[in-house]
Amino acid sequence: MHLPPSVELVNPGVRRGAFKVALFDFDGTLSLIREGWPRVMVDLMLDRLREQRLITEPEAECAAHVEAFVMALNGHPTARQMERFAQEVTARGGTPAEPAAYLQQYLDALMGVVRGRWESLESKRAQPSEWVVPNAHGVLRSLQERGVPLFVASGTDLAHVSREVELLELTPYVGGRVSAPKDNDASFRKRDVIEKVVRELGVRGEELIGFGDGVVETQEVKRAGGVAVGVASSEAGVRGVNATKRGTLIGAGADLIIPDYEHAPELLAWLWSKG
Repeated sequence: MHLPPSVELVNPGVRRGAFKVALFDFDGTLSLIREGWPRVMVDLMLDRLREQRLITEPEAECAAHVEAFVMALNGHPTARQMERFAQEVTARGGTPAEPAAYLQQYLDALMGVVRGRWESLESKRAQPSEWVVPNAHGVLRSLQERGVPLFVASGTDLAHVSREVELLELTPYVGGRVSAPKDNDASFRKRDVIEKVVRELGVRGEELIGFGDGVVETQEVKRAGGVAVGVASSEAGVRGVNATKRGTLIGAGADLIIPDYEHAPELLAWLWSKG
């Protein structure tokens, strides 16, 4: 049995055999409703730096620096990125606003886009399949048919994730097994979610398989002893591996890299076999 060509095997020694629980990140891993969020966040931060004349290097260099720490915190509660930005303002000799104020500014900008996507889904002008990573429903269905409990852990606010799970018709697969920060609680940790799931289900860490497009969930799945599938997804309507995500995911310890779930049945068959 061979892996499909779209799957990159990063760790040739990856564990194969039956898995007893699967954990998914949400944004960029299942949902594309919030696609474009990094640009919204980075642009906001650059605007705040310009207002205090704190950009002393070439602007492209500053933008790359800001994007780097934004993406390094991808998967944490969004409030953590705003805390990091406040530190950046201070380090550059400026006077930061409260992280909560930056968070609200970001959410206001992002939700202007997201609400339009919600309305399209609610009115049926758009179908759920248009706003998920390709074949996301299929991979969830395949895992469910294998008897694997499915969980979602997201750094996005719980109320929004819960609503989007319903809009994208993912509820039949994940039910109420959605964990995310309530009211953008910065203390939320995916590590805690994973430890709780493993403990309550009575499974070993190596029996966990995780899917994610960010650093945090990848590192935490590996920390628990599980297998991490890096989802280097692109924007809606674009196919293929996102090269930036790929590099980040490999650096975080991903065992395999996929662009989407088009070949999920073959991938799962390979993982469940022992070679």
